Amino acid sequence: MNTLQRITLFLIIVGAINWGLIGLFQFDLVATLFGGGEQSGAFARVIYTLVGISGLVSLSLLFKPSEEVATSREPQPEK
Repeated sequence: MNTLQRITLFLIIVGAINWGLIGLFQFDLVATLFGGGEQSGAFARVIYTLVGISGLVSLSLLFKPSEEVATSREPQPEK
């Protein structure tokens, strides 16, 4: 996993936790930390945008063949 994939994974996890908090408790953690409790805060909007872009980048990973699976396959013995 390269650096860009790790960053996008981190941001997706942040977004998922934030949506879980919104759904369960009506509490927007990102807005509280970075926008003063309002979703219109400039820095909070940047975080929301980065989470959205991370989701789009991760769509490409969904359809990418896994190198780990390809390299871990061992040839089957012939019968």
